[in-house]
Amino acid sequence: MSDEPKKHGWEQRWAPRDPSAPHSAPGRPGGRAGRPRTGWRRALPTRRTLIGGLLIFVLVLMGGFVVGYKLVHIPPANAAATAQSNVYLYADGTQLARDGEVNRENVKLSQVPETVRLAVLAAEDRGFFNEPAVDPQGMVRAAWNTLTGKGTQGGSTITQQYVKNYYLGQEQTIVRKAKEFFIAIKLNREATKGQILRGYLNTSYFGRNAYGIQSAAQAYYGKDVEELNTAEGAYLASLLNAPSEFDVVVHPENKPAALARWRYVLDGMVKEEWLSPAERRTMKFPMPGKIRHASIGLAGQRGYIVQAVEEHLTGNKIIDEKTLAAGGYRITTTLDREKQNAFTAAVKRQVTSQLDADRKPDRNVRVGGASIEPGTGKVVAMYGGIDYTKQYVNNATRRDYQVGSTFKPFVFAAAVEHGSETQYGEPITPFTVYDGDNEHMVEGPDGDTGYAPANEDDTDYGPISVQTATAYSVNAVYAQMAQDVGPGTVRETAVALGLPESTPDLTATPSIALGPATASVLDMAKAYATLANHGRHGMYTLVDKITKNGAEVALPKRDVTQVISRRAADTTTSMLRGVVDDGTGTAAQSAGRPAAGKTGTAEEDKAAWFAGYTPDLATVVAVMGADPVTAAQKPLYGALGQRRINGGGAPAEIWGRFTAAALRGSEARDFDLRLDEDSEEESSDRQQAGPPGKTNGSHPPGSPGTAEGQAPGQSPGQTNDGTPDRPGAGGANGGPAHGRTPEQGRPTGQTTAQSQGRSPGQSDGGAARSGGAGGGPADGANGEDGTGATGRDPDARGSLTDTLGP
Repeated sequence: MSDEPKKHGWEQRWAPRDPSAPHSAPGRPGGRAGRPRTGWRRALPTRRTLIGGLLIFVLVLMGGFVVGYKLVHIPPANAAATAQSNVYLYADGTQLARDGEVNRENVKLSQVPETVRLAVLAAEDRGFFNEPAVDPQGMVRAAWNTLTGKGTQGGSTITQQYVKNYYLGQEQTIVRKAKEFFIAIKLNREATKGQILRGYLNTSYFGRNAYGIQSAAQAYYGKDVEELNTAEGAYLASLLNAPSEFDVVVHPENKPAALARWRYVLDGMVKEEWLSPAERRTMKFPMPGKIRHASIGLAGQRGYIVQAVEEHLTGNKIIDEKTLAAGGYRITTTLDREKQNAFTAAVKRQVTSQLDADRKPDRNVRVGGASIEPGTGKVVAMYGGIDYTKQYVNNATRRDYQVGSTFKPFVFAAAVEHGSETQYGEPITPFTVYDGDNEHMVEGPDGDTGYAPANEDDTDYGPISVQTATAYSVNAVYAQMAQDVGPGTVRETAVALGLPESTPDLTATPSIALGPATASVLDMAKAYATLANHGRHGMYTLVDKITKNGAEVALPKRDVTQVISRRAADTTTSMLRGVVDDGTGTAAQSAGRPAAGKTGTAEEDKAAWFAGYTPDLATVVAVMGADPVTAAQKPLYGALGQRRINGGGAPAEIWGRFTAAALRGSEARDFDLRLDEDSEEESSDRQQAGPPGKTNGSHPPGSPGTAEGQAPGQSPGQTNDGTPDRPGAGGANGGPAHGRTPEQGRPTGQTTAQSQGRSPGQSDGGAARSGGAGGGPADGANGEDGTGATGRDPDARGSLTDTLGP
């Protein structure tokens, strides 16, 4: 054993090296590790290089992530993702129309049944609630599938898919994928999982042009998303993988693949314990319905209805025009599907089916109609024209045709409401007697007004009661009545009943009584509904409910006001019953119910109207003439193969047929009327004082001083029912009417044809009247109620002798 001290390892390691010794690496015997790298080994990176390169790559990647995270912001939603249609529904919830090209309707997450939500997660991202916003492994797998030709499948979480649908686009590029990655991460930090899932369900494409789960539910099963069951939800979820391919109706050959995917979804729900095995075993494949093109379009009546609803919403400041145009609203209208169909059928039966392409006037025929429930103010049916795609203007809402004598009831209602009297101091009631002679000069407080309207066919009726003048629409009587009441008062009453203040030509002159105003069919229906509702008026509406993205939009409260007294409204109704019972509107009896109404015709027969109501329904119908190319108003002479069209013809026939169908199955009700004391007798036994015969330019048979037309035992001046009904024969109370004696017949010095400075052929204001059907003069807005056209067939509207005898 050596006595030399033992050296420590470090002393051995750091001992001076003998320069003559061979070079070798420390600790490596033979110096092998220190041998120079030669040959192919020179091309291999050293361990240091590998580690260094890896560190640099990680640093660059981290730097890139930081830069990308800072530079890529969550952008605004793309236009395609936010574009939605407005969906219009009938009152029963069935779809009426959709007004946009994009079939999307957003819903709240709470509206989607839980099992449907879970089915989507089972199909697309089972770890959605517990995993990060991005799936790097899935992204690598998707890239590999794309590179190897297996398609652009898999690889994205629901968050990433939502980002692609809502913020970006569908293009397959590296840049888009990088943006998707960063936006998904940011979105996951700023939004809840529930918000992301809701967005995904509302933006995903399900085939059949359906974007979003609500549109898909309608497109495949014809129901709202809330009504989907688990099996149906699983099928819709399976469509997300291949929407077109898995539509088993379009591609029945792909049903095995669709079934496999459907089973995969349900089995995934079982695996995640979202569905019990027992429930899974009971599931049967829910075969979807036939293709229901969700974008129904605006053909037929749909376009007119959508247009009217939009005007109602914007006009009443419920939704402004720009907001409504952005879409996304679910609008439940007040329209009754069956009544709507009944209106279309009635028009087809009475008008459109009788049009002849070879008959030139038939090319000008247009029809408009509207029907309202008096008690609720709901518009339950509307007819706008033959087809919105062919005739763009809505005939139910346009305000450019004169309403004619359908305006006359407003004059009488104003008279009763304000306790008006004739210029001779008599109260105006249904039995008040007026001079009904053709072109009788209207008398004002200071004498003649210079206005002498013509009756239809220039007929002289002589002394006649207001009731009978209403039944046969005698212009001379109503022009004088408007003067007696006050034209301004008449205008105020018409507006109170429902006509817009801005109605064109609603001018406060005596001619207002003959209907030169151009209110719409819908406007007139509103006013007549007020009469039917005993003088109570409220906001009439086309919309029952509105929602957007599941949230309800507030609608104005409907306040009902007594705008005229019940006495005034009911007395007017009582008189209008005579028009239907044995006046110009007898065709409306086809409704088979107690009804009140009034006919009307515009100047030169350019429009014919019937406005009427039962206790349940107020409906107005107008047949109009318009050039199909220029849209200029045209007379209806010769249309439908008839010499002329008047309110008692096609309009009243449509009204009767529609009303009968619309109220079929409901109990017929009589009017509950509270009348003036003077009107009680008329209400109880419906006594009618018919006109005492028709002549032109002379006193009618039965006038004072004649015996013709009198029943045995009647004294001169009595009607067939014995009621005094003419000036000179006693007024409503049996005394002289207007202060005239039987010998006078009319005020002293005034003759039948007297015009007081206005020549025949001039209208109010001195304008020349246009020629009628027979080349004779037509006056103002009169038509069958006073166009004044001579030479017309007396049977065109049904001769008065048909009802009253010769």
